[in-house]
This record gives sequence, structure tokens and C-alpha cells, in this order.
Amino acid sequence: MQFSLFVFLACWISSNATAAEETPSGKRPNVLFILADDQSPFDLKLYNPVSKLDTPTLDRLASEGMVIDGAYHMGSWSGAVCTPSRHMIMSGRTVWHIPDRKPNSKSNPNIGNADRVPPDLADYTMAAVFNRAGYDTMRTCKAGNSYDAANKKFTVLHQSVKRGATDETGSAWHAERVLDYLADRERTHDEDPFLIYFGFSHPHDPRNGKEGLLEKYGAVNHTDKNSLPPANANQPELPINYLPEHPFHHGHPKLRDEVAVSGVWEKRDERTIRNELGREFACSENIDIQIARVLEKLDAMGELDNTYIFYTADHGMAIGRHGLQGKQNLYQHTWRVPLIVKGPGIPAGRRATGNTYLLDVLPTLCDLTGVEAPETSEGTSFRSVLEGQTDSIRDVLFGVYCGGTKPGMRCVKQGDWKLIKYDVLDGQVRQTQLFNLAQNPHEFLIQHPSPHPNLADDPKYAERLEQMEALLLSEMKRLDDPYRLWDQPKD
Repeated sequence: MQFSLFVFLACWISSNATAAEETPSGKRPNVLFILADDQSPFDLKLYNPVSKLDTPTLDRLASEGMVIDGAYHMGSWSGAVCTPSRHMIMSGRTVWHIPDRKPNSKSNPNIGNADRVPPDLADYTMAAVFNRAGYDTMRTCKAGNSYDAANKKFTVLHQSVKRGATDETGSAWHAERVLDYLADRERTHDEDPFLIYFGFSHPHDPRNGKEGLLEKYGAVNHTDKNSLPPANANQPELPINYLPEHPFHHGHPKLRDEVAVSGVWEKRDERTIRNELGREFACSENIDIQIARVLEKLDAMGELDNTYIFYTADHGMAIGRHGLQGKQNLYQHTWRVPLIVKGPGIPAGRRATGNTYLLDVLPTLCDLTGVEAPETSEGTSFRSVLEGQTDSIRDVLFGVYCGGTKPGMRCVKQGDWKLIKYDVLDGQVRQTQLFNLAQNPHEFLIQHPSPHPNLADDPKYAERLEQMEALLLSEMKRLDDPYRLWDQPKD
């Protein structure tokens, strides 16, 4: 016990000194980690200049900080993609080295192997690590489809699904929890550094936007499955890679996100998709409004300039892109996530490739604040990217979705080249896609008029395809992927 106390005090003093030297105020820096629930980066003007979505607060954060153009979630072994994504954020571990919510879950076959999924991992997650370093920790977010054991480590915890159309039932509820917490710190003259996990339940469906914002984006909270929503010229345009249906089955029969989302269901017509995008934009602008309220409070408290602010999402979304609706795919609109970072020492108004995963957030927060990262973390700090010393932290990126039929989908990206493979429905669907993202950034398919469609069947790219296939298998082995695709050696 005495030894443990000595180690704790030594770590606290060390981290305090390190952080204090790095901030102009001489105080240990705070953290505000903001997480949207289901948001494609291409919804935001920062990534898609023709988007109609207005997010002035995020635009300001970007102008005062850095935008990461290549940020990704590693993937999912569950139809609830949120669940593994949030486990990776909290623990800094790769997709095949994390638990599920239920201890006896078989979603990740590596669960039960203590060498791959530590049974005490929750003790080395975000809040637990920062608690031991002397930080006050607070979390507000949705309840469910998350890392429950890690969430309970926050000293102050608020969890509720708020996807309604009013302040009491929507995103303002989460903002109020943060504002209450900051007001309480003021009343008690709390000078400890803080880590606030500021999560939202939107724009996840049902995307019940507030009345005024719905009107702005020409949308209605449509609930009649037997009719189409009204057309409105104010609605967002169809995505550039919109399709009325995907050219082959996505491999997850009866997937809720593709067949049962209120307002969309199985429809992929223009009126339905444009209305749903309008609903999503209404929810996303409301998130921006709520973030502004919290930043204003931090500024009034004199804490804003001493706070690292991260804005991201747990994964992207399709909503009509490629004929899909949900988050269970590996196209760029879903595999990528937005990532904006502002704080002490981060140059203003810059962009970087990054090539980061969400699992890199924990070691990066530790690095920026002088807190020792847990040994269980497998992520890489991208502080060097944020401070302008390098453009990216890795060359190869891996993605997986196997929440439906196995072995599922896999992808790998290196430079401009990206490979996606599908092995689903008991071998009924086996597809390979090869894209050059510099020439075909929207991943137009062979059915879409484009000079640079899927290159997997073009003999001119046979050598490149072979290289990417080998790279994918190498990543699957390195990351302890328990499955193999139909054309891969079975070890």
C-alpha cells in the first residue's frame, strides 16, 4: 500500500511538472473531449465545401486549431458499431483486443484470451488513468452501446439517450450537464485540472431535429412508413456518390440500420434521402450550438485557452451514399471520422493527413497533458502531428466490419490506394474493390459513370492488387484477426 501511494505521488508530481512547463498559464491543461454519435466527415463544410450544414463553432475551432483529414475508426465486430468504437476510444486498444459490453459475448472471438483482451482493462481506461493522475473526470453521453465498465470510472457520470426534438429531450440536455458541472466547480473553487467527456446522442437516428432547424434544412420528422416525406428545395442535395441501391448485398440480413430506421426504412428514393439528410443536418447544427454554449462558459471561467479540445465522432454514416443507409460498411464516408483539435501549442488554421485511429486519442491526451499512458494502450500519440512536426503517424490503415455474416468485410489503405473485400452470406457474396482515392475520392463503383471506377478487375492494376491483398493479410495477422477471407491462406 505504501509503495503504491509512493508511485501514485511520483507520477502525479512528474505529470504536473511536465504539463505546467508546456502551458502558458503554468497550470496543468484541461481536456474537453467531444463525441458525436454517427457523423460522416463529409457532412461538414470542413471536409465537403459544398455541404449545406452550418457549424460555425466547429469552423472556429478548426481556424484556431488543426483539422485531421485522415482520421479513422478501426472497425467493428458488431452491428452496433458504436460499441467497439467507444471501447477503442476509452482503452487505446485495437479492434480485436477489446471486450464487448457483456463478459460472455462471442462477438470478438478473442474475448476470453487474457493475453489479447486483459480482464482488468477497465482499470486502464481514460477516466481511470486521469483519475490517478489527479484530474477531475466527468462524462455525459448516451446510455448503451458503449464501454460500461470504463464509463463507471468517471467521478461524475450522466448517461441518457437524448434524441428528441426539444431541449429537454435532445442535445441541450448533454450540454446542461457539462454547464452544471462547470458551475459547480466555480462555486467550490475547484482548481484541479479536469477531463470532460462531452458526448451526444445525435445525429444518430431517429434524427428528430428541432422545429426551427428542421425548417432551415427543409426537413420533417417523418414517421409514416406508407408515404414519402414532402419535397423541399431547402433540403441538402443528394450525396455525389448516391445510388438507389448497393450493387450487391452488404452481408448483414435484416440489419436494423438498413431496413428499420424510422423515416427511411428500406426506401432509397431522392425525397426520402434528402429529407433524412435535412434531419441529420438539423441535429448536427444543434450539436454545434450546444458546443458553443460550453466554450463560452469555459472562456468566462478563464479556462478555454488552457484546455485541449477534441471534436470527433465514433464513426461515419452512409445515408444514401452507395445505396446504403447505415454505418456497417468500409467506404470513406463511414470508415473515416471528423477530427478537429485545438489547444496549447497547436498551430492555428492548419490541416494534416494524420492517418490516425480513434484508439490513438487516449495516448495523445496523455502525451499532451503529461499523464503517463497505460501500458495496455496500443495506440500511437499523434502529438507530433498536432504540433506540426510531421504530417502523419502511420502509412497503413486497416478496417473491418463483421457484425453480420462471417468473415465479413475488410479493407486496407496505403497512400492513395484502398482495397475492400467482402466475404459474406456463406460465400454467396465475394467481391473485391480496388480504388485509387486520388483519382476516385468518392469511390464511385463500376455502375457509376466515372473515369476511375473499381480497378480490381482491370489487368493493368493486377500487380497493385496483389500488393494490396498481401498487405491486407499482413495487417489481419498483425492485429490478431481471427478470420480469413475465401481467397486467403488459412494459416
